[in-house]
Amino acid sequence: MFFTSGTTGPPKGAVIPRRALASNLDAQAAAWDWTPDDVLTHGLPLHHVHGLVLGVLGALRVGGRVHHVGRFSPEAIAAELAADATMLFAVPTMHSDLADAAERDASVAAAIGRARLVVSGSAPLPTRDWRRIERATGQRIVQRYGLTETLMNCAVPASGDRPPGTVGPALPGVEVGLIGGGGSPVDESEDPTGEVAVRGPNVFLGYLGDPGATARAMHEGWFHTGDVAARDREGWFRILGRRDLDLIKTGGHRVGAGEVEDALLEHPAVVEAAVAGVPDDRLGQRIVAWVVLDPDGAASADELTDLVASTLSPFKRPRDVRFVERLPRNEMGKVVKTSLR
Repeated sequence: MFFTSGTTGPPKGAVIPRRALASNLDAQAAAWDWTPDDVLTHGLPLHHVHGLVLGVLGALRVGGRVHHVGRFSPEAIAAELAADATMLFAVPTMHSDLADAAERDASVAAAIGRARLVVSGSAPLPTRDWRRIERATGQRIVQRYGLTETLMNCAVPASGDRPPGTVGPALPGVEVGLIGGGGSPVDESEDPTGEVAVRGPNVFLGYLGDPGATARAMHEGWFHTGDVAARDREGWFRILGRRDLDLIKTGGHRVGAGEVEDALLEHPAVVEAAVAGVPDDRLGQRIVAWVVLDPDGAASADELTDLVASTLSPFKRPRDVRFVERLPRNEMGKVVKTSLR
């Protein structure tokens, strides 16, 4: 049993069967060419799916080794990668710290560059940090997509190209579909954007002691995730965010919070950014940005608004920019947007 992270509501206990663990880890190993020769390192918490299932049971499942560094630090990770470790699992906030360290310390950059595979998960990785790691180390991070209730659903394969901004195709044996606003599947000829639904042996048995929540999430064997994604013609997915938090309906347009956040992060003074919609009598929802600035940098609200308007489209610009000292995050690095609101 695992508890959900609680980013959109109170944590719920998800009951995971052994067949979900076994089938999912085998599919993940196939996607990443994970063998007994690999040594995985990470500093993830061990009471979540990412740290425990992928980060410990995954290594045991393939017969390999795992070196847990305890409290995460770029120096501890670099020491492992400079020694025996061949794989690294981390969340976006950790990758941001690793990028900082690699840019100022050539030995850290060299250690990260030695890895066979560097993986990011648990939250979307900003394209800016993906490119920073690539510039500093030559490493092209692979991303994957999963939830507590379904374990892993998609992953960028280790072989072939590793583009930023995508979580790849569905894993072997896992069905991933998109549901439109009317509750019907989105087919290839329509706008390939919708709510992610998942079916397969990786799906949980239900929420502990909460049959009502289970019934609301499960429909004809499909788990409705609440996440919104876009799918390209090759069947690769790009996660746009949570349906209720990250898909903003403003002035008749649909805007993904993630694309606005990525645009804000292109400003050199912006360290962190979170975007959400708040009720607005005229627009339906107003785009609001919470921004953390570098102490040595400077940016005005108008400057950031103009940056988004020129990078994306004018209707995607924040109507309100709020400067804060930090963003509220849970221990997996996810921004708790309900706290911002």
